[in-house]
Amino acid sequence: MTLTKETEMELKTAEQIAEETDNLPESANIKAINKRYRAQDDSHKWPINGRFNATDRAIRQARKFQEDTGQALYGLEYCYLLEELMSKIVNETI
Repeated sequence: MTLTKETEMELKTAEQIAEETDNLPESANIKAINKRYRAQDDSHKWPINGRFNATDRAIRQARKFQEDTGQALYGLEYCYLLEELMSKIVNETI
């Protein structure tokens, strides 16, 4: 999956991102999902306390969650985890 300016502007749902990356093996799947979420991240447009990036925070928290629990999430499960963490980050920060 190659991201261009055109694909960066097209917002995808968790389901669409998971479907696009379904064919990739484990770590490549996560990397592609992270790349897609970063490409469509616009949290920098609404900074809180001068800096804010919900996507990067969620990705770091997802990595920590997987390390702490020993659960390896891929595809749609991983997308849903990122969505949940981003929502939580934004709602708790505001």
